[in-house]
Amino acid sequence: MSYKPQRIDTSPGSMVQKPIFVRPEILLHSNIPKPLHSVNPRTIKGKDWWNEKRKKAYAANNFCCWACGVHKSKDKFHNHLEAHEYYDIDYEKGEMRLKEIVALCHTCHNYIHSGRLSMILLKGEVSEDDFEYIMAYGRDIIDKNKLTLPLLPEKIAEWSQWHLILDGEKHFSPFKSYHEWVEHYQTQEEE
Repeated sequence: MSYKPQRIDTSPGSMVQKPIFVRPEILLHSNIPKPLHSVNPRTIKGKDWWNEKRKKAYAANNFCCWACGVHKSKDKFHNHLEAHEYYDIDYEKGEMRLKEIVALCHTCHNYIHSGRLSMILLKGEVSEDDFEYIMAYGRDIIDKNKLTLPLLPEKIAEWSQWHLILDGEKHFSPFKSYHEWVEHYQTQEEE
């Protein structure tokens, strides 16, 4: 299956709302550094907080993806949006700060989480056609908007330095090392 650009019917008779804004640069968001996997505001602040923030993000852009502008009803995979925590990440300090909660279509969200997408491809949980579609869709948006993928800095903080700052408090990794992280995720896969 090849990627074909999606067209949003926004003609006067259409019931689909147009996006208020489109921010394709969201697709350049870095993967979360491994030390901070499972350290996130939705876990720290709780389900009620998360539900309130994500619903506001969905409505903020007329229920359209913030990155590509597709209305939730026109997404190739699902008829809903997905919330994504968008961070400022300082690799040298090992510091991550929540910038905002953004609403994404399933395709854009999976493009951002390409590392996870690659893993579920290997496990057979996503088809090669869908994987290729998602990757081509994201690359097409990046290319059309003349965006450039950021490079990682030469110096990256040590594992133990990584933390999320949320409401002025530092939250550190639940994993003491990369080996503990690997062991945790291998155990999860076996269950």
